Amino acid sequence: MARRNPRRRIGEAPVLRHRGRTPAWVSLGWRMALALALIGVALAGHWVDRDGLRDNTDGKVSFVDVVYFTMITVTTVGYGDIVPVTDRARMFDTFVVTPVRLFVWLIFLGTAYDFVLRGVWEKWRMRNLQRDLNGHVIVAGHGTSGTEAVAELLRRGKPHDAIVVIDPHADAVARAEAEGVMVLEGDASRNATLDAVKVANASAMIVAAGRDDTSILIVLTARRLAPALPISVVIRSEDNEALAVQAGATTVINPASFAGLLLAGSTTGPHLAEYMMDLAGLHGAVSLRERAVAASEIGSPLSAITTGAGLRLYRGGQRYGFWQAEARSLQPGDTIIEVVPSDDA
Repeated sequence: MARRNPRRRIGEAPVLRHRGRTPAWVSLGWRMALALALIGVALAGHWVDRDGLRDNTDGKVSFVDVVYFTMITVTTVGYGDIVPVTDRARMFDTFVVTPVRLFVWLIFLGTAYDFVLRGVWEKWRMRNLQRDLNGHVIVAGHGTSGTEAVAELLRRGKPHDAIVVIDPHADAVARAEAEGVMVLEGDASRNATLDAVKVANASAMIVAAGRDDTSILIVLTARRLAPALPISVVIRSEDNEALAVQAGATTVINPASFAGLLLAGSTTGPHLAEYMMDLAGLHGAVSLRERAVAASEIGSPLSAITTGAGLRLYRGGQRYGFWQAEARSLQPGDTIIEVVPSDDA
């Protein structure tokens, strides 16, 4: 059962999250260590030159008096009960303790910013980033398939801030956030959630909710909000593949069918499965690429393109193989599917 986000009030628009590069406890630890080191320098200097100090209370300067004087001097301007009386002590306070005081206050203010003001700043920044989202990829569901999809997008060079993961489970969102991508804890089948990630401005959407009924509902919602958005969905039951297409999915992927295809292919030819894995993955020798026809290619056959091996073209919503008559002459507006070396892809 999905847990509700307790930080979001009813009626408040969902806000993206993006984890910073440095954990908060590491930053806090470094700041505390630096502040203590600076105070230690002042303390050591005062102790070494304690003869240059005068205690107006009892006339004796003990170690406790030095600790007290150091802390009061670093945090304030002092109370006048213990004062420097020699030129050296006064110069030490002027050129060492005063800069230490300034640095300690800067560290304090920086810490206050990080742990108090930064939350407000980050929320404002994420809202602006969320408002300006464009050309991003939305991944609905961060289970096994969604995790692999995000990892493959990153391997293919997609920027971290151009990937938005939506999942209703806090643990899945935390895993995605740890990968450095933008996340939103919520239900991707709801209009408000998809509006929050600017689904209409996305370049593509991957749906891997883990359940066919949930995935199909997400596709329906996304298709209504973004009629032209390319949507790829993972469907586990063959009976539901047609429903996913009717819901508006551009591409329907059945992991079991694809695995079966590889296994069956490996029995009829030892290199068929290897070649198919090359096409499917990033690190194979060859890759598939989709592109628009170039002006210089118009009128030429699909087999004559020089950028790769042309396999298929799309024209007017129809697909044609390289062996069909329509592929003998490329036309403006055609989309080409070709096999190219991985470095070119």
